[in-house]
Amino acid sequence: MNFFKKNWFFLLLAALLVVFLSVPDLRNFVKEQINNSASLKKVENEVTFTPEEMNLQLKGVNVPDANLADFKDKVVFLNFWGTWCPPCRAEFPSIQKLYDSKKDKVQFVLIAMQDQEASVRKFLAENKYTTPVYLAKTPIAEKMLPKSFPTTYILGKNGRILKKEEYASDWNSDSIHQFIDTVSK
Repeated sequence: MNFFKKNWFFLLLAALLVVFLSVPDLRNFVKEQINNSASLKKVENEVTFTPEEMNLQLKGVNVPDANLADFKDKVVFLNFWGTWCPPCRAEFPSIQKLYDSKKDKVQFVLIAMQDQEASVRKFLAENKYTTPVYLAKTPIAEKMLPKSFPTTYILGKNGRILKKEEYASDWNSDSIHQFIDTVSK
């Protein structure tokens, strides 16, 4: 009896080890948890643009030139679009309305892709759009590069992707306004 009192901790540990080794599902669960912790860092990297990826020189079409990295401490509405793209043109009025009401809380960066500056200027003037529009002067990071048009990211401070939408959306919805109010605090 004295042996059990003195060594209860080691006996309990040995019993747990026997259970762990003899139950394959438990062993697999523990392995999965260890692998998941390593993959969390990978996920974090996939949902955040690095400072290098944010270093994108922008030529302003209706605003001064900038660098996307200049907005690292702000919430950014980043949209890739083109005048040649019907869904892009269709969503632009809702972006303009969102810009009109949220420009004090969010930095808007709309990057015209595969477009001529003259075409972009004409489109903005004809529609009286004032949302900041740029052309990329340096290559866009692969992770940021859109696979379809339009593609929009709402980035938190320091480049974290808070929302990503591919294809046209209604950006002037109540849910988007509430989302922006929440993330821009």
